[in-house]
Amino acid sequence: MKIQLSDHFTYKKLIRFTIPSIAMMVFTSIYGVVDGYFVSNFVGKIPFAAVNFIMPFIMILSAIGFMFGTGGSALVAKTMGEGHLEKANRQFSLFVYVSIISGIVLTIISIIFIPQIASFLGAKSDMLNNCVQYSRIVLIGLTGFILQMVFSSFFVTAEKPQLGFFITVASGVTNILLDAILVVLLKWGLMGAAAATAISQIIGGGAALAYFLSPNSSLLRLTKTNYDWKTLLRACANGSSELMSNISMSLVGMLYNIQLIKYAGEDGVAAYGVLMYVNLIFLAVFIGYSIGTAPIISYHFGSANHMELKNILKKSIVIISIFSIGMFVSAELSARSLSTIFVGYDKGLLSITLRGFLIYSFSFLFAGAGIFGSSFFTALNNGLISATISFLRTLVFEIIAIFLLPLLFGIDGIWYSIIVAEVMAFVVTVLFLIGERNRYHY
Repeated sequence: MKIQLSDHFTYKKLIRFTIPSIAMMVFTSIYGVVDGYFVSNFVGKIPFAAVNFIMPFIMILSAIGFMFGTGGSALVAKTMGEGHLEKANRQFSLFVYVSIISGIVLTIISIIFIPQIASFLGAKSDMLNNCVQYSRIVLIGLTGFILQMVFSSFFVTAEKPQLGFFITVASGVTNILLDAILVVLLKWGLMGAAAATAISQIIGGGAALAYFLSPNSSLLRLTKTNYDWKTLLRACANGSSELMSNISMSLVGMLYNIQLIKYAGEDGVAAYGVLMYVNLIFLAVFIGYSIGTAPIISYHFGSANHMELKNILKKSIVIISIFSIGMFVSAELSARSLSTIFVGYDKGLLSITLRGFLIYSFSFLFAGAGIFGSSFFTALNNGLISATISFLRTLVFEIIAIFLLPLLFGIDGIWYSIIVAEVMAFVVTVLFLIGERNRYHY
């Protein structure tokens, strides 16, 4: 039976509706993980470190997709809840077209200036060459990746989360197969891994674009629109928390790399890369759930259904808590096996990675609250609170911790930093949820 945004949601219905979004985000995160596995095991340690070193910059560029996707879908779902479907489709079309234009412009600029950018970030000699080589190929698929981020939210708003999942799976499987062919069989090395990622991103974004351009059975389709800058700015402001979150995580990732080079050299950067791959997959569960519930929250906010808002929040707190405990236990139990998959060929590197893994995994107990809390207020069209939670969680708290804790605990202090940041973000999120409950009647 089809689940609609206007439904009353039980636990079963909420899980059924959000599972495709969760799976979609997990498969999206697999892009970098697959590249990392093949580069680390079949190309070498320095190219592997180079991929991890430049990836935060690439993720900053793609963050615009999260902004238009989350901020735009919240506005579109609210408009749908108010009963204005044609207006919602014009808004949807505007966000997609602007995302495409933005992606093309960012691609051209980045490809031209990537040597200077990588050098400025601290890459030198072989690592610099590898960063440039990998980036220039991956950036070809940037517009497709941005569209994937945009449509990851809008497929849910269109009440087609399963279709978004299937397109993402097809894109992810393409990436895996091409990595095996180009890196292992044809021995194209770093260029092969980059090409596999770029092609899979183009397929993922292009397939979703083709669906919404064609006559379809969803609530949304691409139509003619006008450049309503007021609507665009509202979406940008509302989605600024997701933009800030992704930019902040990337900036903090760069700071982690700088600190790790200082305390542990290139092995430290490689070890952090493994943790980031696992972190991407685990946090994708929280992000996917947040994306899946956001249009529901926005719809009922638009229709002033306060009882359903309260119902969604209460059930989400329970579900996020269960996910958090599950993520922590899974990380602790699988730390050695996952570390071995990526860096088992180097005992010293494996030791650093495993130590970091066992400490870092405690952050999963608290991360879900901050991620969902920020998304919740975005769905309520309160970009300011959402951005505040995101800004504090992903930038302020982590920057303070990453500079102070290593002075006290050495390299372990780098792994402790994320735990401290997530605990503080958890506290801030709870305070906002309590403080705003009378305003939004949840």
